[in-house]
Amino acid sequence: MASTHAWDNLTHDMREEMHDLTHFASVDAAHQSRVALWATFVALPVLWGLDMMTNAVTDSTTWEGSISTWANNFLPGNAADAVMWVGAITLLIGLLVAAMPQFGADVLGIWFVLLAVNLFSVDQMAYLGVGMVALAVCCFCMARMMRGDHRREA
Repeated sequence: MASTHAWDNLTHDMREEMHDLTHFASVDAAHQSRVALWATFVALPVLWGLDMMTNAVTDSTTWEGSISTWANNFLPGNAADAVMWVGAITLLIGLLVAAMPQFGADVLGIWFVLLAVNLFSVDQMAYLGVGMVALAVCCFCMARMMRGDHRREA
C-alpha cells in the first residue's frame, strides 16, 4: 500500500543500515562513508548525552565548567541542571539521527553550532568550540549525503 504521508521520505527502514554495518567491506565506498557517518553520529551524541547525565566517564565539574555564564543564566537552575538539560537534548537528538537521519543530522549540526557558540564564550575552551564546528560541518555533509542516497533509491 502506498503512503502519501509528508514524513515518509524522512523515515526509513533501519534494516539496510544494520546489514551494511555487518557487511561493511562488501558495499561501495560512498555507501560505506554514509553508513560510517550515520553510525558515528548516532553513537556519539547518545553516549555523550548519557555521560553528561550520569557522569559515568567524566567528572561533573568538568561538564559544569564548560557552561558559559550566559547559557547558565538562560537555562533553568544552576550549572549542574544546565548540564543535565544539554545532556538530555543531546541524547534525544542522537535518537532522532537514528530514526530520521536526513532531518536529524541537520538538527545535530545546528546543536553542535550552538554548543560551539557556548564554548567560544568560556575561557580556555575555544579549541573545543572549533571541534564542535568541525562536527557540525560533518553533520551537514552527512545530511546532504543521506538525502542524495534517498533520491537514488526512490
